Amino acid sequence: MAKVATLDDLFLDELRDLYDAEKQLTKALPKMAKAASSDELRTAFESHLEETQNQVGRLDQVFEMLGEKATGKKCAAMTGLIKEGDEIVSSTDDSSVRDAGLIAAAQKVEHYEMSGYGSARTHAQILGHVEAVSLLEETLNEEKQADRKLNSIAESVVNEDAMSMAGNTNGAKTRRGAGPKTRSAGSTSRE
Repeated sequence: MAKVATLDDLFLDELRDLYDAEKQLTKALPKMAKAASSDELRTAFESHLEETQNQVGRLDQVFEMLGEKATGKKCAAMTGLIKEGDEIVSSTDDSSVRDAGLIAAAQKVEHYEMSGYGSARTHAQILGHVEAVSLLEETLNEEKQADRKLNSIAESVVNEDAMSMAGNTNGAKTRRGAGPKTRSAGSTSRE
């Protein structure tokens, strides 16, 4: 692996990491959609798959603008996040509890991507890659919207349904009285 010595090198390294992350996600999202019991969650995963495929296309454009070949470098973080999602599926029954776990896993993915695209966008801006900034910003906004959509699904139905599953007791598993409708599985809200 070549040494990262300049901000240009770092930017290219970030793009390659994101490229591999998105490619891995295009394989994982159909599995997540199949594992979801909620129609709304399944639809959200299927919709995000289409967005993810478009995001790969945007990264292709950025590589082309830079005169670089569109290649990924193994994104260990995404590999780990997807593995966590797989473990949730294999350790839960097909239920709203699984859906709550899938939302938590998916939000971890979204937060990783938001961080990666935010940094890449900032570095593109510093380096004067104006067109790349626009493309990376578009993807960053989609990732933020996907996170909000997952929050909405969790807060409107999934968490409440998961809470009503046998064995859950109201209050004992709820922090500071916040009911299941006030926090999503992986909410970034502060208490």
